[in-house]
Amino acid sequence: MLNDAYRFVLPLTGGAAVFAWFRLIWPACVLLLLAAFVCYFFRNPRRKIPEGKNLVVSPADGKIVRIARIPNENGKDDKFLVSIFLNIFNVHANRSPIQGVLQQFEYKRGKFKVAYDEDASRVNEQNILTIKGDGIEVIIKQIAGLIARRVVCWKTMGSKVEQGELIGLIRFGSRVDVVLPKQTNILVHTGDSVKGGSSILGKY
Repeated sequence: MLNDAYRFVLPLTGGAAVFAWFRLIWPACVLLLLAAFVCYFFRNPRRKIPEGKNLVVSPADGKIVRIARIPNENGKDDKFLVSIFLNIFNVHANRSPIQGVLQQFEYKRGKFKVAYDEDASRVNEQNILTIKGDGIEVIIKQIAGLIARRVVCWKTMGSKVEQGELIGLIRFGSRVDVVLPKQTNILVHTGDSVKGGSSILGKY
């Protein structure tokens, strides 16, 4: 279980204990069920990181809802956008898709539209992480949703990350966008289910 869970689990179990002390069984049971769900939500299952060179693994669990070409900042070179929707039952820990260095980090305030909406990628509150690897640069966007209103990154600029390493968390339903160079051979399709750290998105 991720450490972030304790700030929710401890108050819930403490409240359940107080209700139980006063023999208020139903409120105690409700709080215990909520505590159990929080433990489930913040689970951190072990993942087998694929072996091989030039692989890009998924940064999140969820469903591929969009694969598209998008213009680069200079408006000339295209890049690939792969969008992953996380429902409330998915693992919400985020992992680095490549080995490299966190070159840039930007927090962008915004709205809290439903994460399944394509417009959420542009207008919702999000963390934007740029990871520079050997021969590749990958951008990850941790995007808040209607329920998820907190995006967390545990790394700082200049941090070295391993492929599949835990880098952050989005709380309670969200979206993760991955921006890849146009030379990437995308190996997933819209509608595919992926697992963070173990599913291969593409090869460069």
